[in-house]
Amino acid sequence: MLQSALINVMSAAAIKAGKGLMRDFGEVDQLQISRKGVSNFVTKSDLRTEKLLQRELAKARPDFGFLLEEGGEVAGKSAEYRWVIDPLDGTSNFIHAIPYFCISIALEKRSKNGDAETVAGVVYDPIHNELFCAEKGKGAFMNSRRMTVSARENPEDAMLVTGNPKPSLRNEQDAFTLFKTVSAFEATIRYFGATALDLANLAAGRIDACWYYTMQPWDVAAGLLLIAEAGGVTLDLEGKPAHNYSKNLLATNRQLLLPMRKMLSKAA
Repeated sequence: MLQSALINVMSAAAIKAGKGLMRDFGEVDQLQISRKGVSNFVTKSDLRTEKLLQRELAKARPDFGFLLEEGGEVAGKSAEYRWVIDPLDGTSNFIHAIPYFCISIALEKRSKNGDAETVAGVVYDPIHNELFCAEKGKGAFMNSRRMTVSARENPEDAMLVTGNPKPSLRNEQDAFTLFKTVSAFEATIRYFGATALDLANLAAGRIDACWYYTMQPWDVAAGLLLIAEAGGVTLDLEGKPAHNYSKNLLATNRQLLLPMRKMLSKAA
């Protein structure tokens, strides 16, 4: 793969920020025995990582704006482009020294009518030193190896991943109903706790389907492009094409799309 200058900029920023996260992760592992100050330490690490990413990306593309998980919106001179960043997806895992977290960077392009799409995305897993990247129309890659979604057809053979539906009792009821439905299909279901990394692993063919009842643009902006470029499908739970500002999400391969939609509809 010949990386573009844009992907090189994004990758370099993610890898540099990842080194700092790994140092902090080692400290968190030691702090577990004290049970004091871990959350505060991780919050500082999260903010420090976000500032580093913002600084590195602004250096390369000074006119672009930002949408940051911690810092909110930062206007740029360009109304067309902005970075969408999650400096630490999987914060709860990080706090408990569980090695499943990532950095997510997406470049969003906004049209004159206000529609936004991701044109480049990077998800970096510093634990495994795996860099997932995609540019619109150019395919998806993990450490320079082209990615494609899985070809599994049967739910009972699939690895299915979901998120934690905290916001409302209704969502919790949906989730419990769905767990029963999925169990009836004898599918394997997991909750890993880092949406962006789940989506990257789906693009790599390791996970067969993901669904989330709630999400934020920084959770999915890079992952949606990775999956599209790896040949997957992303819809909201009503069956419309998913985008960065969708409220919920189903992501899967084309073979599992119909059975997944049937399963999800039984929880509605």
